[in-house]
Amino acid sequence: MEKSVLAVDLGGTKILIGEVSPDGEVLGSKVYESTVVSQEQAFETLAACLGDYIRDVGLRREAAAIGIGVVGRVNTSEGVWLEIDPSRSRPIELARKIGERFALPCTIGNDVYCATLAEQQWGCGTYSDNFIYMNIGTGIAARCVVNGEPIIGGHFNAGEVGHHVVDYNSDVQCVCGRKGCVEPLASGLGMHNRIVALKPSYPDSSLVIPNEGRVGVEEIFAGYDRGDPLCIEVVDTALQAVAETIMNMVRFSDPDTVVLGGGVVSGSWFMDKLQPRLQTKTMRFVINGVKKTAIDEDFIGLKGAAWLAIRAMSKPEV
Repeated sequence: MEKSVLAVDLGGTKILIGEVSPDGEVLGSKVYESTVVSQEQAFETLAACLGDYIRDVGLRREAAAIGIGVVGRVNTSEGVWLEIDPSRSRPIELARKIGERFALPCTIGNDVYCATLAEQQWGCGTYSDNFIYMNIGTGIAARCVVNGEPIIGGHFNAGEVGHHVVDYNSDVQCVCGRKGCVEPLASGLGMHNRIVALKPSYPDSSLVIPNEGRVGVEEIFAGYDRGDPLCIEVVDTALQAVAETIMNMVRFSDPDTVVLGGGVVSGSWFMDKLQPRLQTKTMRFVINGVKKTAIDEDFIGLKGAAWLAIRAMSKPEV
C-alpha cells in the first residue's frame, strides 16, 4: 500500500494535525489548542499532540515522514525554527527533535511558505510559474513564486508584506516600528484594533465590542453593508491597503496570477469590494486575475506541510 505523511499546521491558537496522501488527499485530521509562547513550549505541545493523534485517531496508512508548518522564520534546509517573531527568538532544531521523538524524517517550513507550496502543487501552480499567494488572516504575509521558485530570502524573511507601508499619513503603529503598514490596517486583528481605537469617535455606531475576543470580520462587513460609518471607515481603509499591497507586489515580481487566502477573504464579500480598487494599467499582465485559492482554506497549510515532507523524501541523497 502507498504510504502517507503526517502533516502539522501550527498556528497561534490551534494546531491542525492530519494524515495526507502523496496526491494531497487528507485522510484524517484533528484540531488541538495551541499557544505559541515560545519555541520550546511549542515543541512540547506539538509532540504531545502528534502522540495523541497517532494513538487516538490512528493512521490509515504507514507514515513515511512528518511535515510541519510554523509561524515565523524557518531555515528549512537545516530544520531550524529560528523565531516566532523578533521578540521571541530562541532557535530550536525542531525537525531533528520531532524526527528523533517519532523515528521519522521530519521537514519544517514557514506556514505561508507551506501554503504557497500547496498552491504550487495543487492550485494555480498547475498553470502558472509566476504567481503571488497572499494570506490575509490574523496577520498578513505572502510569497512570490518567480519562474517556478518561491522567493525565500537570505535571512528566510521574504514575504513579510504585512510590514509594507501603504499609508504614509497614517499614525497607526505597527509592531515592526513603522506606521501605516498594511497588517495593522487590514488583517483580521488589525481591523478589530481599528474598531476599538475609533469607536469613541463614532458614538452612533451600532457595532458592539465584546468584552472578550475580537469583533469578527463578518460582523464588520455586515456593518459596512448597513451603512455603519465606523465599519465603512475601517473597511475602506483596509481594502485600499490590500489593493496597494497587491499592486506593489505585482510591480516587483511580475506575476500572471494573484491568489488570496485566509479568513478575511473567506466568502466573496472582500474580494468583490477589492477588485474595483486594482488599477487596470498596473494589473495588465496579471492575465489570470486576482482570485481566491481553490484549495480548501482549512487544509491549505496542512497540505503544504505534507508536500514539504513528500518533496524532501523524493530528493536524491547527496
